[in-house]
Amino acid sequence: MTLSNAELYRLKSDARRGLLENDLILQRFFGRYGDQLSAEDGKVLTQLFSLEDNDLMDLLIGRKDSVEALEKDLQEEAAFKAVLQKLRQK
Repeated sequence: MTLSNAELYRLKSDARRGLLENDLILQRFFGRYGDQLSAEDGKVLTQLFSLEDNDLMDLLIGRKDSVEALEKDLQEEAAFKAVLQKLRQK
């Protein structure tokens, strides 16, 4: 089941960051996958968007594969890994 337009709009609003680099990566991601995102993907993105800008950037560019601020369980979930892989695609 894909996200509703309202849910997608809220995620896009939450994705606006203080670092331009994060914004550019997230805009590209939503352009490619926005209409395909599931509720599980939305949950993962919500948790990612709760991170500090620098922690998020580390994940997006592949400098790190996990951060302490996320629950360890989330980092091992297949949904987290799938969303992170999509976010990292150039």
